[in-house]
Amino acid sequence: MRWWTQLVKANEPVDFLAALVIVLAVWFTLALARHYGARALARFAPRTQARWDELLAETVRATSLLLLLPVALYAGASALDIPVRFERFLQLAAVVGLLLQAGLWASRFLARWAARKAELSREREPREATALTLLGFAARIAVWSLVLLLTLDQLDFDITALVAGLGIGGVAVALAVQNILGDLFASLSIVLDKPFEVGDFIVVDGLRGTVERVGIKTTRVRSLDGELLVFSNADLLKSRIRNFQRMLERRVEFTIGVTYQTPPDKLKAVPQWLREAVEAQPRTRFDRAHFKEYGDSALVFEIVYYVLDRDYNLHMDVQQAINLVIFERFAREGVEFAYPTRTLHVYTAPGAATQ
Repeated sequence: MRWWTQLVKANEPVDFLAALVIVLAVWFTLALARHYGARALARFAPRTQARWDELLAETVRATSLLLLLPVALYAGASALDIPVRFERFLQLAAVVGLLLQAGLWASRFLARWAARKAELSREREPREATALTLLGFAARIAVWSLVLLLTLDQLDFDITALVAGLGIGGVAVALAVQNILGDLFASLSIVLDKPFEVGDFIVVDGLRGTVERVGIKTTRVRSLDGELLVFSNADLLKSRIRNFQRMLERRVEFTIGVTYQTPPDKLKAVPQWLREAVEAQPRTRFDRAHFKEYGDSALVFEIVYYVLDRDYNLHMDVQQAINLVIFERFAREGVEFAYPTRTLHVYTAPGAATQ
């Protein structure tokens, strides 16, 4: 062991003692940092509503003193005069240990994050929890793949060909299953971005219904007529989705027509009657009522108001009540509703015979 002989000859006993003290001090400091850091974060977490403190505490607990031992050894070697090759070996060991430790931290953080998200969504939508678990697993695979490549690079392996091969293979696989991958990533987008959730009433390209399930590849919607509508997740995200479940209030616009024989004083009073009819209903907000236009066979009034609830049945109940109030008021005031009519004028030429 030539390097050991060189090491003993180049250093005094006091140098070895100093190196040992440095190794123990660094390792002991790292152990204290792991222990008290995790405890401090765990105590601080209940004082805040954020979940990040608990996640960081779990991440700190993933610190492995065995992996950090090469770091302590490399720090102690700074007090010695050691051969270049041996110094290079300790340096590589320290770097690899740090890379593996970083992988452990990232893996623990991602695992705990996915587990907490899945736990929160499991009662509401079990399949969403499954998607989150798969997302966390895929993220951990990506982390360890990156750690492996960086470790091989530090060990002087030529990873260029490996990365190129993985890239070409990944492109080939992606092209082969691009539709499946598109739906998978669309599913993850729906889970994370939440444009809609199970139970929401949505409209997609004229098709409407209640969301029953968000799967890995498809989303299933139960239509008003009872049939099951199945949408590809990728196609669904490319469409314009109208989510009525997020509606805070409903805007209603409708028109009525009165006959051209309506007296001007009655015509001027109609907007006020319409306003009173709307404001008489609970959970509504009147916007406007105007004499809009001269129609082919009617004088047209336009009314706009808001129902202060998204429920469609309530909207129809309110509209029905307003229609009845308007009908009764017009009957009481002697104003007639218009309907399509035609007046036929018969012209008789002078001297023409009549029968």
